[in-house]
Amino acid sequence: MPPSAVGGKDQIEALGQALEAADAVIIGAGAGLSASAGLTYDGERFERYFSDFQTKYGIRDMYSGGFYPFDSLEEYWAWWSRQILHNRYERAPRPVYDDLLALVGERDYFVLTTNVDHQFQLAGFDKKRLFYTQGDYGLWQCSQPCHQATYDNEEAVRRMAEQQRDMRVPTELVPRCPRCGRPMTMNLRADDTFVQDGGWYAAAERYQAFLRRHAGLAVLYLELGVGMNTPGIIKYPFWRMTRENPRAVYACVNQQEAYVPREIRDRAVCVAGDIGDALRRLTGPGR
Repeated sequence: MPPSAVGGKDQIEALGQALEAADAVIIGAGAGLSASAGLTYDGERFERYFSDFQTKYGIRDMYSGGFYPFDSLEEYWAWWSRQILHNRYERAPRPVYDDLLALVGERDYFVLTTNVDHQFQLAGFDKKRLFYTQGDYGLWQCSQPCHQATYDNEEAVRRMAEQQRDMRVPTELVPRCPRCGRPMTMNLRADDTFVQDGGWYAAAERYQAFLRRHAGLAVLYLELGVGMNTPGIIKYPFWRMTRENPRAVYACVNQQEAYVPREIRDRAVCVAGDIGDALRRLTGPGR
């Protein structure tokens, strides 16, 4: 059902009421949340950091550039060190994550996200309440992989970004697996080589435990910026869990894809618009 068919009240007001009434809030966050915070992958921001790659290869955005078949590992890591630095270790330009934390920080919450930029943790969210299902820009893994472990990359990434010249990093900075010597790669879910390490499984269990503790309670499933790229991770489970729990409410804030199934429309709030704007209205004066 489109937003116009969901309820008769102002949807921001309805979302505020759902927050107040909730025993717990489960946030499901997709790429739209980071885009609202200014972490856009194209346009001026892309040109600012990757104009040389754009000129040489015709790459038009950070997403497609991540799949480009560069001729050498030195070029590959020149690209990726910039991508990681600006999207993982720098705070988002707009305070959208800060506003979200102000809204839910005192509540019993958990975050399930397909984002890999760790902006939740950079904004101060409790890392024990975060489950990054699709990986982390801040981790590397063996490209084979020969073992199920990941490695923090901040120090190496900063060296690469600082020392690269002519779209190449020094050969000695190319990361290799400490066990087999093969090239390292990003810990991002792209195929069946994705490593789910001990930290991934611990976060998955914390999320499942949170769901079990709040079964049957007044839970707000707050979906922010989730599209239809991987709906089976957040969107469809949120719809199902709302349908199964008569005390639950489903809320969706999305620029273009704010809708809800008919089965739960009487317990749903849909806000079609910018997430940052919606959060500012919820946290503004008088709230």
